[in-house]
Amino acid sequence: MAASVTPPRGMRDFLPAEKARREHALGVIREVYSSHGFDEIETPVMEDASRLHAGLGGDNEKLAFAVMKRGITPEDLAGAAASGDALSLADLGLRYDLTVPLARFYATHRAALPPVFRSIQIAPVWRAERPQKGRYRQFVQCDIDIIGEPGTLAELELLTATVAALDALGLGGCTIRLNDRRVLAGILASWGVPDELRERALITIDKLDKIGTGGVAAELHELGIVSEGADVAAELEALTTADWHLADGVVPPPSWLDLDAYADLVALREVLPHASIEFDPTLVRGMGYYTGTIFEIAHPDFGYSLGGGGRYDGMIGRFLGQDVPACGFSIGFERIVDLLAVRDEGRPRAVVLVYDPAVEPATLLNLKHELVASGTRVRFERRVKNARALFERVTADGFDAVANVTVETTDAASLSFRDLGA
Repeated sequence: MAASVTPPRGMRDFLPAEKARREHALGVIREVYSSHGFDEIETPVMEDASRLHAGLGGDNEKLAFAVMKRGITPEDLAGAAASGDALSLADLGLRYDLTVPLARFYATHRAALPPVFRSIQIAPVWRAERPQKGRYRQFVQCDIDIIGEPGTLAELELLTATVAALDALGLGGCTIRLNDRRVLAGILASWGVPDELRERALITIDKLDKIGTGGVAAELHELGIVSEGADVAAELEALTTADWHLADGVVPPPSWLDLDAYADLVALREVLPHASIEFDPTLVRGMGYYTGTIFEIAHPDFGYSLGGGGRYDGMIGRFLGQDVPACGFSIGFERIVDLLAVRDEGRPRAVVLVYDPAVEPATLLNLKHELVASGTRVRFERRVKNARALFERVTADGFDAVANVTVETTDAASLSFRDLGA
């Protein structure tokens, strides 16, 4: 039996048309973000294992791919398996997001960066997900972050740039869902959740859209996070069904509502009057490093968010020894790219030269040189009997015209092009 030649589970190859669509989308995102004053950086695909497992990544830390130290023996593997301490054999790991590497990057290069640093990171990350539709083990993240700005200007810049990028991709009409970790802390305090269990409680609440209010309540009770007497299901149901509107005053304010956090959210709405903004007190964002405002962007045509982010003022201090305000947003690139078509505007003309075998290579190269110099993309194809299959294939690859090259062809001006779409 022949060996499998498919990619590893949860990873993908991309054919030329798919790659073109992805690169088009990435180009649009980069251009918009750059126009909003962000600068692109690059970090290694691997980080120290201790950094990736510092308790900042929530459940994603459990999905990190570990890279074993050199010289590991079968006996070492057996011992680690028996003790349940496999991570002791790893000194590196593949990054599971781009935020932890950014924090390390800033701590390393702070002296060379401006006081307020606006970064773009667009790169693959890896998680040991269970492969299924829409979930991959390797996928691209598109992040923008602002480091060094403590005020709501950071959130406003991030949201404005992200909405502009989605508009440029043809995904306008989005809704921004806002919350704040301080609001969530107030809700958990009202349920009597002790401080040491709050992060675990938030991991469960983050499953609300998957397991519902009853499932979240049951899991919180099973884990002993809330007492049996607390009617968490009813309270969650009330939180999710209430018609929340960000307003200058909430009368009377719920006992769990952090008024300072709420005032910050109201301020965001007032500065973005034309955006569709909703307050969602159950919005969690599962990463453990968020400290304040959190947000997601939803689209009315899709049943999932197109991206999200928030403020993580405590992370960089883990590496630098002093806290630095930071806020970021990540577009769910793999979720949006399949919704997009490659647009024709701005794309160079792409032609196929179908040549007879008797044509000299030098003639073909001279023709290509002329056409490429005029800004045209050129591909050679040898003449075949089944021209229809050939034309269908090159059309799928993005070529829009074809011309025959014979031994009588002398220069590009003598070529007669036919539109492949005709």
